[in-house]
Amino acid sequence: MKLTVLGCWAPYPRVSGACSGYLLQDNGCNLLIDAGNGILSKMLQHINIEDLDAVFLSHLHPDHIMDIYSLRHAIEAANREGRMNRLVPLYMPTGPAEDFQRIKDFTKAFQIHIIDEIPDPREITMAGLKARFVPAKHNLPAYSISIEGSKRFIFSGDTAFNEGLIELAIGADLLLCEASGLEQDADYLKEKHLTARQAGQVAAAAGAKRLMITHFYPEYVLSKLQRQAEEGFGKTTELAREGATIVI
Repeated sequence: MKLTVLGCWAPYPRVSGACSGYLLQDNGCNLLIDAGNGILSKMLQHINIEDLDAVFLSHLHPDHIMDIYSLRHAIEAANREGRMNRLVPLYMPTGPAEDFQRIKDFTKAFQIHIIDEIPDPREITMAGLKARFVPAKHNLPAYSISIEGSKRFIFSGDTAFNEGLIELAIGADLLLCEASGLEQDADYLKEKHLTARQAGQVAAAAGAKRLMITHFYPEYVLSKLQRQAEEGFGKTTELAREGATIVI
């Protein structure tokens, strides 16, 4: 199983950077998790459009979905020109209503699946991978995601501290966890996001084997986030780096 970081910034990128987006590859499957602004051109450095097997959107905030609009046109063009002959499965939650309805109408590019409508325990199987979606604690419908194949990968999505994420991440080979703030910003982030130390605490409570933090405010010194995450985790913590491919 391989993870490539396409974008790691929020709510806007650093110069030449991109917001949330990750390419997960396992068992011959190419899965895009989140499609924040700037990730499409970076994804195309690793796979062609016609090699994309599915897209998961953890939630519909702009820094997680903006390149879905460009991706739509790329898939439609590939089908029109004969490079593809299929729709790409797209899994997403509902809300905000305007964004949800707009993306739901992209029926010439995507086969739409609504995560909210998947029966509990919200599990699907595709290309030998098992995915599970667990509600996150955010200010709109959002999900944390588990992908199990040759290894077990967990993506927190955007979420405040919650027991559901800990349970989902138990024994994970890699927990990719948002670390949206320093501890000094805990009150501002409350009920919406994790601090770096809280991300470490989640990983420690779950017994995750590895922790990588992401979803960085671009004005932070990342070494401070890393240090606080390690204080919570009690182990070495990795920083998401754009373009980096990690073997899980």
